Amino acid sequence: MSAVCFYFKIHQPFRLKRYRFFDIGNDHYYYDDFANDEIITRIAQRAYLPANELLLQMIQDSGKKFKCAFSITGTAIEQLQQFVPEFIDSMKKLVDTGCVEFVSETYDHSLAAIGDEEEFRRQVELHDKLIYELFGQKPKVFCNTEFVYNDEIAAQVYSMGFKAVLTEGAKHILGWKSPNYMYSPAGAPKMKLLFRNSKLSDDVAKRFTDTSWFEFPLTADKYMSWIAQAPKEEQLTNIFINYETIGDSHPRETGIFDFFRALPRFAAEKGVEFWTPSEAVSKLKPVDQIAVTHPISGADEARDLSAWLGNQLQDEAFHKLYSVAERVHLCSDRRLLQDWDYLQSSDHFFYMSTKHFGDGAVHAMFSPYESPYMAFTNYMNVLSDFIVRVEEQFPLSIENEELNALLTTIKNQESEIEMLNKELRAIKAANEGVKDNEAEEAKPAAKKAPAKKAAEKKTPAKKTTKKKTD
Repeated sequence: MSAVCFYFKIHQPFRLKRYRFFDIGNDHYYYDDFANDEIITRIAQRAYLPANELLLQMIQDSGKKFKCAFSITGTAIEQLQQFVPEFIDSMKKLVDTGCVEFVSETYDHSLAAIGDEEEFRRQVELHDKLIYELFGQKPKVFCNTEFVYNDEIAAQVYSMGFKAVLTEGAKHILGWKSPNYMYSPAGAPKMKLLFRNSKLSDDVAKRFTDTSWFEFPLTADKYMSWIAQAPKEEQLTNIFINYETIGDSHPRETGIFDFFRALPRFAAEKGVEFWTPSEAVSKLKPVDQIAVTHPISGADEARDLSAWLGNQLQDEAFHKLYSVAERVHLCSDRRLLQDWDYLQSSDHFFYMSTKHFGDGAVHAMFSPYESPYMAFTNYMNVLSDFIVRVEEQFPLSIENEELNALLTTIKNQESEIEMLNKELRAIKAANEGVKDNEAEEAKPAAKKAPAKKAAEKKTPAKKTTKKKTD
């Protein structure tokens, strides 16, 4: 029997307002609230909310046989809480069915995995904390920003306790191998590795309304037939699409809602099961180990980092941002830390791409700027003001040696505190063990005591006589 796992991605960055050079040092608010409100509200009304109702109906009508997963960034959740709070309530209804699982990722949809390992870990923990507080789930499977992945990232993810990681089924990595198997990463052999089936995912996300596509129109019957006709030994098909595909990228009148609504019925007819990622991890074993020495992603034709770090503009902005990472980690200003989070969203670097042809058209379609150079100028103006604020708390005049010494002292203190806490826990555990042993030893003694007393009662006491002395 074939199995399929649907993943739905929700992400919205905090878009920057037009920030001029003369605003540096005078205006510390960087965001276009009107654009953020308008975009998230429009997409939620056209896609997110009706899609939630659709999935709930699919779960109920299929007798809870339809299952899926969501990957939602922290920045998207913040905007939904602020502008479309009813979405959170509708998502909780989906979660209550027990058929929806959340996948972990970075809070800000950032490139921290290749920029700052400490920041990467902090963002993942922050994201998972928010998911648990809102929906009561602790993610077990990880999917990095735009599927950015290599062996080093796999090792980091494994150290955080995740059971599996999902990434792009890039052809130059898999070669002749199929993405429809469970693998293990070379960077963490004990963890499991899932690959997105890019062909079947893009059939829905990109080609559903393409009248020039030779498979047009795409029906639920045809789509499930493709999945069911895969070789029997293939284990799992991972379909990962943006959630706005249902209703926004492909409006309701295209038939996208009817397409999804019919999937469970045709899946049942063709013997295809719906799994959550955790189900797949528990049921399947890796068939091989995959090594990824250079970072891959799910963006652009090259499936590398060039969508965000492919020219000098992007490199300059990226390295200038993370050049103050150590100082920001020492700050306690909540507003400053919030700006630090929002400025890390990979979208800002995506807008700076100078690619042409198909890739360039995609970048231009999503960018709110007239050109990559305007995107760069605007971002660098904002970043300059941000760095001024960081410098007010931790001046850049402090040499790296002094800062490193301060950081080393702090880390040593944290390590010492952790070591003392471990010793304290060990002592408590030992004391509890001693008490338990004493209690166990006392039990047989207590049982013997009444018997001894009874024996004393049965045995008459010997009379002792004293000799009289004259």
